[in-house]
Amino acid sequence: MTGKLYLIPTTLGDSSLNKVIPEFVKTVVSQTKHYIVENERTARRYLKKLLPQIIIDDLTFYILNKYTKVNELHSFLEAIENNQNIGVISEAGCPGIADPGADIVAIAQKKNYHVVPLVGPSSILLALMASGMNGQNFAFI
Repeated sequence: MTGKLYLIPTTLGDSSLNKVIPEFVKTVVSQTKHYIVENERTARRYLKKLLPQIIIDDLTFYILNKYTKVNELHSFLEAIENNQNIGVISEAGCPGIADPGADIVAIAQKKNYHVVPLVGPSSILLALMASGMNGQNFAFI
C-alpha cells in the first residue's frame, strides 16, 4: 500500500477560509506530514491558519519553484512509497494550475501514485465563470 499525493487548495488573496476551503481539506492536512510547496513560509502560515493545533516543526517541506532542479523532484515523492501522504500547496488557488505543481503531478502519474485533487478556488475558473464567455470553447495559454 502506498500513500497519496493530495493537491491542497489555498485561498485567493485574503478570502476567509471557511468561505472557500471545504472542511475535508482540514482532515487531509491533519493526516499529512510531508508537503511540496512553492514557498515554505507562506505554506506554514496557511497550514497554521487552516489547522491551528498543527505542530509545524513536525512537518517536512520540499520547495518546488522555478529554482528547483528537475533531478530533485523524484526524491520529493519518496514518502509515498512508505505509505505516507504528501500534500502539494501552491501560493494561491489550486496546485497544478499555472504553477510548478503540475511537474510533480506528472511524475506521480507516471509512477501510478494515487493523485487526489481537492476542491478549492481557481482564479482561472472563477474568471471564466464571471466573464460571460463560452466555457465550452476556452483555451488557457
